[in-house]
Amino acid sequence: MASAAEQLARNLSFSTFSKAKALQQRILFTLGALLVYRLGTFIPVPGIDPDAFRATFEQSQQGIIGMFNMFAGGAVERMAIFALNLIPYITASIVVQVVSTASPRLEALKKEGEAGRRKMNQYTRYLAVLFCAVQAYGIAVGLEGSQGVVLNPGWFFRISTVITLVGGTMFLMWLGEQITARGVGNGISLIIFAGIVANLPATVAQTLELARTGAIPALAGLGMLVLALVVIAVIIFFERAQRRLLIQYPKRQVGNKMFQGDTSHLPLKLNTSGVIPVIFGSSLLLLPATIASFAAQGNAPAWLTTVTALLGRGQPLYLALFAFFIIFFAFFYTAIVFNPTETADNLKRSGGFIPGIRPGERTAQHIDYVLTRITVVGAIYLTVVALIPEVLFSQLAVSQFIGGTSLLIMVTVTLDTITQIQSHLVAQQYEGLLKKSRLGGGKRR
Repeated sequence: MASAAEQLARNLSFSTFSKAKALQQRILFTLGALLVYRLGTFIPVPGIDPDAFRATFEQSQQGIIGMFNMFAGGAVERMAIFALNLIPYITASIVVQVVSTASPRLEALKKEGEAGRRKMNQYTRYLAVLFCAVQAYGIAVGLEGSQGVVLNPGWFFRISTVITLVGGTMFLMWLGEQITARGVGNGISLIIFAGIVANLPATVAQTLELARTGAIPALAGLGMLVLALVVIAVIIFFERAQRRLLIQYPKRQVGNKMFQGDTSHLPLKLNTSGVIPVIFGSSLLLLPATIASFAAQGNAPAWLTTVTALLGRGQPLYLALFAFFIIFFAFFYTAIVFNPTETADNLKRSGGFIPGIRPGERTAQHIDYVLTRITVVGAIYLTVVALIPEVLFSQLAVSQFIGGTSLLIMVTVTLDTITQIQSHLVAQQYEGLLKKSRLGGGKRR
């Protein structure tokens, strides 16, 4: 039998949305913030020749820079103030979360509630500034090594570039937090989503143009578009898949009345970590690879050129590291967001139990066992979907193919945002029902 919330969700309509004024304001704020972000991707860093940089970018976009440009919404090819996007912030978040598992002090902060969370966010921002400054300086040096790109090379250009790129990333961090607090959806994910979607029409057009001119076989171009649709269907299926554990509640007596035992389900998502492992894995690969790629354009040592070649998209080392990071963060992030021991304790306090499993420690072990098994399937699914474009890239040398990483981010963020919008609409209906019940009660008196 469907729950009250499920029945309300089925009855959602356009009239319900038209009455949700607060939700409409949140959506408009989100769209306005994303528009500001898109405008910023067209403001170039001062001191460079746009035409000369465009020529340099076209020669190097086949590698890791092309992928960075995809995440940045085309800001890299224009060397805009948002060229670094949120990659340094995401990388800093990874480092802080990993270190917190080994540091008793940070672990204690995580348990302090809202105050501890604010302190952790502050540490993350400081580390993001450091990563951003290092990455921006590497880009500035790489730009000076490119012939004719920088109008006046020197320390003034390097410092101004670092300040500009760091300021752009800090602004995006603030904008993402504002979207999360005052808009709809996760602000950081939506900014990355907006960058990928902005390049979607050009990506499809370029793929079709390559097929039309014979740069790639026409059948291969059609096959890639069909494969993209199949990947979308697979992503939706796995993101909505759940493993439901049966929870049973015993009979209870309240006063002189005896209430029958009830049954419920504990839903465990097949992919509890969502798109986080793919974003984290991409960020860790993009940070050193981008610095090495830009710096290798100048008078770079041989080892730096070798590192750039090994970390190129489609290379065996790149694929192996990408797969390792996805699998690692799938388990790591699942362990952070879901605590089997805490869940088992909550069930025990509420009187619920899994049939055939003793409450307490045995229940925690059983939940952990089931969660580990489904996380293995979820990690394999994420790895396969994310590596599909990389294999195709190495075989067909198509730089702007709509790959699994971008599709995974787009579909997952879309599903999460729709879920939040639906939650707001359900809450709106609940409020309407409560008001009607109060009015009705007043009339009966």
